[in-house]
Amino acid sequence: MSRELLASQKNNSGILLDPRTKLAVLITIAVFILGGSYEGIMQYYIIVLAAIPLLLLLAARKWKGAVLYILIFGGSLCLEMFGLSRLTSVANYIAVAIVGILLRFTPSVVMGYFVVTTTTVSEFVAAMERLHLPQQITIPMSVMFRFFPTVAEEWSAIGDAMRMRGVRFGGGKAGAILEYRIVPMMICSVKIGEELSQAALTRGLGGPVKRTNICKLGFHVQDILFLLICLGAFAAQIYVLATRG
Repeated sequence: MSRELLASQKNNSGILLDPRTKLAVLITIAVFILGGSYEGIMQYYIIVLAAIPLLLLLAARKWKGAVLYILIFGGSLCLEMFGLSRLTSVANYIAVAIVGILLRFTPSVVMGYFVVTTTTVSEFVAAMERLHLPQQITIPMSVMFRFFPTVAEEWSAIGDAMRMRGVRFGGGKAGAILEYRIVPMMICSVKIGEELSQAALTRGLGGPVKRTNICKLGFHVQDILFLLICLGAFAAQIYVLATRG
């Protein structure tokens, strides 16, 4: 099992942020980019929010993720600004739908990826306990933090097995791809969820006693800066709503 599932990654996470700050940034990005309005000052503030995942990825030296984010989000933004006006009829409708989905979903997905890959389960549980959240919320979310990285490992292992057997895209092997990748992935996902839930209960996460934790959490200058950006987004939205009324 890879190191990121078991040990702290603070040495590789670039800008050190408290897990609560990461969740606050993730929620803010999801609220205002995924479901917010692009009116007035918010159209400029959304650019700032969209740049945060890229900044964090670059600081954490996750070059592949940063390049992919630039290609998807930046390409979609350029297409919206310069390319959509040149398309007509059905092509325009399809392009508008695809670009709209990518622009609104990509920042949230990338920020979620950063949170999951740079936050250990121990850090997350400690942060949730500091927020005094009930175990009904903490335990499922802590299992989720282990679930997605484990599923990614299984997906990679299945891909390696497919290459060993010469099963690749194209060549009329759509049925084989479905059989050798999708079906095993579905079975593995169910099994992984059950095993992680059992492991959480075995380790006493659902027990009534208070557990000790060696993770050192706390807000620093960078945390305050990102939290101020989040509060600024809400203030800007309130200003837009007030001026509209």
